[in-house]
Amino acid sequence: MKTAAQRRKELSERHPGWRPLTIAGQLDAAAQAFPDRPLVIGDAQTYSYAEIVAWSQSLASGMIACGIEPGDRVALDLANFPEFVALKYAIARAGAICVPCNFLLRGAELRYVLEQSGAKMLVTMDVFRGHDYLADLQAPPTLEHVIAFATGEGPSRCAGDALPLESLSQNATPKSDAERDRRAAAICADELADVIYTSGTTGRSKGVMLTHDMVLRAAYSSALTRAFEDGRRILFAMPMYHVFGYVECLIAATFVGGAIIPQPVFDPVEMLDLAERHRASEIVCVPVMTGKLIEAARERGFDATHLQTMFNSGGVNPPSIWNEIDDILRPRETVTAYGMTETTASTTCTLPEDGRERLLTSNGRYKVAGVSGDPAIGGLVAEYKAIDPATGADLPPGEEGELVTRGPIVTRGYFDKPEETDAAFTADGWLHSGDVGRIGADGYLVLTGRIKETYRCNGEMVMPREIEDLFASHESIAQALVVGVPDPRVGEAGCLCIVPRDGAAPDAGELIAHCAERLAGFKVPRHVLFLAAGDIPLTVTGRPQKFKLARLAQEKLAAMQGAAT
Repeated sequence: MKTAAQRRKELSERHPGWRPLTIAGQLDAAAQAFPDRPLVIGDAQTYSYAEIVAWSQSLASGMIACGIEPGDRVALDLANFPEFVALKYAIARAGAICVPCNFLLRGAELRYVLEQSGAKMLVTMDVFRGHDYLADLQAPPTLEHVIAFATGEGPSRCAGDALPLESLSQNATPKSDAERDRRAAAICADELADVIYTSGTTGRSKGVMLTHDMVLRAAYSSALTRAFEDGRRILFAMPMYHVFGYVECLIAATFVGGAIIPQPVFDPVEMLDLAERHRASEIVCVPVMTGKLIEAARERGFDATHLQTMFNSGGVNPPSIWNEIDDILRPRETVTAYGMTETTASTTCTLPEDGRERLLTSNGRYKVAGVSGDPAIGGLVAEYKAIDPATGADLPPGEEGELVTRGPIVTRGYFDKPEETDAAFTADGWLHSGDVGRIGADGYLVLTGRIKETYRCNGEMVMPREIEDLFASHESIAQALVVGVPDPRVGEAGCLCIVPRDGAAPDAGELIAHCAERLAGFKVPRHVLFLAAGDIPLTVTGRPQKFKLARLAQEKLAAMQGAAT
């Protein structure tokens, strides 16, 4: 078995210099070298590099025939089906910008993303996990085309003006083929590839702007850091609307002629079956998934013969998880990382050859970037410094402060939100992460807290303001605040902290139901606490201190649980 250093050397030799490509150009380069290798592996069908190229070409031509122009936004509301991959590359070939949507969004939530992005075309599922996407669709006036992918969950159907996905390829003409090829040759690597919506600490969701070059640099540096061997096979269930599934898995695999084994719906037993059946060399999970995978493997057993790497990242890890990964899943290497949508993917990652101590005490080191790095910042794709949260002054290395970052994989801002973009950066151009931590002289990062109010439930980012706004005019509520509290099942769960109006007695169940009717399931709080106005910790200017409120909520919930037992 080759060492991580040997695998990195081979990958570096395969890519001796940085080539400014689009994501479709990177696919084409990989397909030239490995046309018959699998790129997308599934039980029903496996697609080779050459097949994905041809499929994405026909879809791109069909989009152009429908009137999609360079720079238009095309939204994808799809789970991890092979169609997502073909469409992702098709959008790039057409010179359009992809808006990958969280398929858990409902009604008005999705409409906001479509409207704010100005999406001209939407490709969505007809039915998935019992939800009728076409019936739920609230299309804004800017949306000109709705294309429906039949998932096979019940009879295939279209509703209203929706057209079947097959119609895109059928609409292609020799003229649109020629225009597709002309655009592919003209697209610059520095043009936008994606607008990916993520929750912020205030206001509505924001569309993070990522260029083709950012995506490829982030993906290559991840492959190099994790020391991909030739033909790595990556199994994951994180949706590809996330940069985790999209950049760290799909795009990264193409640099070694590797393959992805995407799971549309996470099922731990099925994931173990897929890993064995398709000889997965890497499993990528968020901690909540990893815990469930360990439980399933403990019961059924697991053949780890082909498992090179376990990549466990994206949430809060109980310290015991690293021993359980070794004892139950038995990968040869284990890594964890840190990053955010605004940095395209991970910016730090432990090395496969690092010892257990790094997994327990850090969130990884600056990624090995090789040719994808920027010489102006020491050959990195991103660097950090800590600043004083109150004054913005730089802090010495090793001191705790707010982490800010810059580099060639850091977004330039949020789509059509200039004020939010300005607020996201320091005066000298560093992006606020909202996280508190420190960077050691050895480049390893340690997270110690956060300034931002968002939290992750089941790996999904939740924005408290969006939930709080639902109660802004509630007749029984004087104040509603939402914080995340630790939860062994989902990582962090929402706690709705309510200050009732004088004489009012709102019902907790009704408040939760009010949220459930209007929000995606992962956003619905699990707990409700009723507090007095004086219980809410405030700053000197009278603003709620969410980090203190989260601690208070955690203490009260623990006391309630103790009293119940």
